[in-house]
Amino acid sequence: MAFGVCFCVAVLQFAWFPAKSENVPEGVHQMECYDRYFMIAVDLSFTGEEPRFEAVDGTGVYPITEQYSAECGYTVSVLPLPGHVELRASYLSCHADNNDDEVFTFNFNLIANHEGKEITYALNKTCSPSLPWSPREVTCETNYMEVSVRSEVACPSGTNGDDSIADKSAQASATSDWQVMFQRAGEKLIPMNLSEARNQRYVFDLTDRRLVFRTPYGQADSFSEEVNGVPVEVVHATLFSRQSWVVLMVDLVAACSMHEGSYDDHGYMKWQTPEVLHPLVSGLNETRVTLGLNGELLEQPVAEERGYIVERHNATVEISIPYNAEGGYRKSFVTGGLREFYIFNLYLEQTLVDEDDAETRMRLHRTLATPLLLRPVFTVNRTILEEQMFTIYLGDIPEDIELAAVQLNGQEFSVPFTNASGCAVTKVVHPNNTHGYTLKVPFNDSYIIHQFSKEDESMKHTLDINYTLTILPENEPYYHLASVMALTDVSPPEFGAVCSESGIRFKLDHRPFDYMWYINIGSELLTPELAAQHGYIMSNDSQSLLLEVPLFTYGYEYKDFALKGFLGTFEILVRDHETSEVQSSAVKTCPFTSTELIVCSTDGRMTVVANLSLAIPSGGSPARTNLIDMYCGPKEADDTSALFSFLLNSCGSTVKLGKETVTYQNEILYSKKHHSVSKAASEEITDRVTVQCTYPLAGLHRLFSTYRFESDSAGIGSIIHTMPSTAGAPGPQVPTTKPTTVLQTTPATKTPNPTPVAFQPAFHPPARYVKVPAFNRFRGMIKGAGETLQTSVNAANI
Repeated sequence: MAFGVCFCVAVLQFAWFPAKSENVPEGVHQMECYDRYFMIAVDLSFTGEEPRFEAVDGTGVYPITEQYSAECGYTVSVLPLPGHVELRASYLSCHADNNDDEVFTFNFNLIANHEGKEITYALNKTCSPSLPWSPREVTCETNYMEVSVRSEVACPSGTNGDDSIADKSAQASATSDWQVMFQRAGEKLIPMNLSEARNQRYVFDLTDRRLVFRTPYGQADSFSEEVNGVPVEVVHATLFSRQSWVVLMVDLVAACSMHEGSYDDHGYMKWQTPEVLHPLVSGLNETRVTLGLNGELLEQPVAEERGYIVERHNATVEISIPYNAEGGYRKSFVTGGLREFYIFNLYLEQTLVDEDDAETRMRLHRTLATPLLLRPVFTVNRTILEEQMFTIYLGDIPEDIELAAVQLNGQEFSVPFTNASGCAVTKVVHPNNTHGYTLKVPFNDSYIIHQFSKEDESMKHTLDINYTLTILPENEPYYHLASVMALTDVSPPEFGAVCSESGIRFKLDHRPFDYMWYINIGSELLTPELAAQHGYIMSNDSQSLLLEVPLFTYGYEYKDFALKGFLGTFEILVRDHETSEVQSSAVKTCPFTSTELIVCSTDGRMTVVANLSLAIPSGGSPARTNLIDMYCGPKEADDTSALFSFLLNSCGSTVKLGKETVTYQNEILYSKKHHSVSKAASEEITDRVTVQCTYPLAGLHRLFSTYRFESDSAGIGSIIHTMPSTAGAPGPQVPTTKPTTVLQTTPATKTPNPTPVAFQPAFHPPARYVKVPAFNRFRGMIKGAGETLQTSVNAANI
C-alpha cells in the first residue's frame, strides 16, 4: 500500500571541515555496492583487534557506536572466521548523501590501531541501486528494522525534502504538527511528537521520494507474536498530521521473523519465516523467495546446485542449507573431542504482490550457526604386504587443522620426517576444502613391534600411532590414536658377510622371532663357549650378532690352491628350533693370500705352500725341489715358493705313532742335479724343509692299514725350516710364522739353535671317505714315469 505524504521544512546549512586522514592500502579492504546497501570489509590483520568507524557528512563526524548504528542504519560486525571487520550501510542511512533516491554517496572514517597508535583512514564510495524501488520495502537487519514507503505528494516549492522529519516538524506550523502513535497488540499508545520519538531511538526521515521509518530491535513499543508457530517482532507506527479539517495518516509496520534457525539430523541448517508477517499485508496474489549468502543473492540454478532448499509448509517459508554448503564459514574446536560449527550469513529477499499488484519487497540478514558438531577424523589401513611397509591414511582433516607431530609406538617425530628416519608423511589435498595425510613406515623400522603368532604361524607387526593435530590459529592440540597390525610369513635369519685379509666377518641383525632357529657351525651350536674354543671373535647384543672367523679356524673349506692364493669358504647353518632341520645357510667364499700354508685334510691329503727362499742356494729354483721321494715334485713354483699336494702315505712320508696322536712327516729337499739314483741325489741335498700332519688317534677309523684313511677331524700341520747350524750341524729354526688362530698346533721339537716354525691350522674338505692305496702299490704304478706322483695317480680310481 502507498500513501501520499508531504513534509515542509526549512534548511539550516553550515560548513564543516574534516580532519586529515590516510588512504587505506590496496589489498586489505573491499568496498561493494549491493541492491539496497553499501558494504566495506577490511582485514583484521590491518585494523587491529578493535577497529572503529565514523560516518562523515556535511554536518560533522559521527562515531558509529552500537546504539547509533541501530538507529541510523549501520551494521558493524567483526568476523574472525573470514578474518575481517564488516560495515553495512543502508542507502537510506542517516549520513548518506542522497541524490533523488538514485545516487548515494558514502563517506566513512576507519580508525585502526597500529602498534598502539590510532590512525584514521578515509573510505568513500558512490552507489546507485541496481533495482528500482518498490512501493514498500522492509529491511530486517541483524540489529534494526527499516521500512520505507513511496511518497507521491510533492512538497510546496521552497522546501527541501532531504532533512529529517524531526527537523521539519520543528519548523512546521501548529496546525500541521506531525505526531506518531504506536500500536501494540490492539492497544493504542499515547501519541508523541517526532522529537520525543527520536529521543526513544525511533527515526523518521523523508527523502525526495520515500518516507523512512527505522527502529532497533527490542524497543518498548515493539511486540512479539507467533505467526504459524514462527516468532515475529513487530513495530506498528501510525504517523499522522491534522491540517484544518484534514488528517493525513500513514501506517508504517516493520515486522521481521526472529526465528533463530535449527539444525536437523540430516545435516541441514533450517530457518523459517511466515509468508504473511502482519495482517496489514494481506490479499497476497504472489510470493517469491530468493536466497543467498553473505549479502549476495543467488540465481535459482546456483542455489539448487549448492543444495539450498526453499519449501512452503502451511503458509510458512522454510529455508534449508546443507551444513557444509559453499559460502558458509566453519571453525574447529576441541571440547570433549574434535568438534566444529558452521556459520551462515543468510540473505533472503521475499517479494509479496497483493491483489492490486502492489509490490512489497522484504530483505533479511540473519546469522545462523549450527550447534557444536562432532568432527570425525578417521584412519584407513592401506598397507600392501608385498611392499613390506605400513601405509595409513588419516582423513578428512578440515582446512584449519594441520598435522604437527606423530608418535610411533611412543617415539615422537615432528612432521615432516627427516630423511634418515625411513618414514614419510605425504599431504593429500581434496577439492572440498579438506585434506589428509598418508603415513608410510617400513616393517623393518626399529619402532615397529614384532611378535611371532603361533596361532597364525606368522609374524605380527604392530604399530600404535598418536597423531598430534593443531587447530589454527590458536595452535590448540588434538590427539588422534590409531593402531595397525600386519601378518607376514616368517623367514630364517639372513647373515651378511664380508671378506677381510684375516678371515670372514658375519653380521646378523636380530629380529624378535629369531628364537625360532638355531645357529650352527657344522653340527655344533654357536655359543660363546664354542667361539672361544675355536678362536672366533663373537659379540652379541640386543641389536645384532657379529662373528669374525679368522682364517684357518675350524669350519673353513679350502680350494683352488695356487702360489698366488686360494679360496676359503665358511658356512653358517640355520636350523629349525624344533626339528633341527637345516632351513638356510650363509655361505661366504673369499680369496686369501699366504706366503706359507699347510692343510691336513680328513681324507689323508697334505697340501703345502712353503717359502723356500732360505732353503735353496743362490741362483737355485724352487721348481727343482722335491719331497723325500724325488719323483714327487711341486705342482707349482715361482722364484721363492713351491706348492705340493700329496697323499699322507705317499712320496716317502714317515709315520710316527704316539700315545694319542699319529704324525705323517715328509721333507722338501733341493738338489742341484736331478739324479735318478737316490744316493747321488742325497749327496747334492743342501737344505731341508720338514712338513708334517698330526692327527688324534681317537678320531681315526683307518690308519692306512688298508686302502682307506678316515679321520673325524683335520690334522694339525707344521712346516719346519731346518738350516745348517753355525758349527755345521743342522738344527731346527724358530717358527717363521705364528699361528693365525687359537687352535692348538704341534710345534717342532726344540733344539739348542731353534729357527721359526710355521704352524697353519687344518682344512676340512667335504669328503670324509677317500680310498688311498698302500705306498708300495703306487711305486709300481709310477715306475718309469716322468711325472710326479700326485700328477700321475688318480686317487678316485683306486
